[in-house]
Amino acid sequence: MPIPSAYLLVSHGSRDPRPEIAMQQLAKLVCNKLSENHNALNNEHQVDIAALEMNPQPLHEQIQQFAQRAFGDGWVGLQQSKLSQNQNRIKIVPLFLLPGVHVMTDIPAEIALAQQAIGQDIMIELQPYLGSHPNLEKLLAKQIAAIKAEAWILLAHGSRRPGSKETVESMAASLGTVAAYWANPPSLESRVKELVAAGYKEIAILPYFLFAGGITDAIAASIEELKLQFSAVNFQLAEPLGASAELAELIWDLTDR
Repeated sequence: MPIPSAYLLVSHGSRDPRPEIAMQQLAKLVCNKLSENHNALNNEHQVDIAALEMNPQPLHEQIQQFAQRAFGDGWVGLQQSKLSQNQNRIKIVPLFLLPGVHVMTDIPAEIALAQQAIGQDIMIELQPYLGSHPNLEKLLAKQIAAIKAEAWILLAHGSRRPGSKETVESMAASLGTVAAYWANPPSLESRVKELVAAGYKEIAILPYFLFAGGITDAIAASIEELKLQFSAVNFQLAEPLGASAELAELIWDLTDR
């Protein structure tokens, strides 16, 4: 019987405690999916989280420690697992919404360092990043359907990597929204000004972020300022994606391809 893989969910990391709490909740939901699909009885070491930044240890060391927990004296002993080397795998799932520098460069580099340190007894496999899942749009559309508004702005963080905006622009077009960026132009304020000039009185903003945190707090504060600037406009702010069974389903699907 094949030994199931171990799964490490990698996020950006934050000084705010809320994203890590949400990541832990999401890991539990993915662990439930593991139990459903593999009838795993001892799977507490098989799903865990790691952060690319804002962690005392670099990601490659976090991966090594996870390997020890999953395949060492925890889930399956290395001596036993050496009998089935081809089944010993760690699947790294980048919980990022955009194909920026972290996804395309930083995480692969950290995985290479971890693989070199671990050796070939355990294979580390990089899975597609979360934002690449085609059904992610359905989760966003569900949030949009819950709020009545004349116009929507899809507000993403933005990336310094050339071509990264294309992903957001495509998503925004599919959802019937306009795109704005927190760290790059066009900004939220500039998009709001365009929509107000076009005559819209009900504008909703959908943060293209995984979890609530410092940036979503700053977005909310920015919207309060926009309310003062455009007193005739009704602004609404949707919630970020958050930890949910639906999101866990997408993550599981990425690991099962």
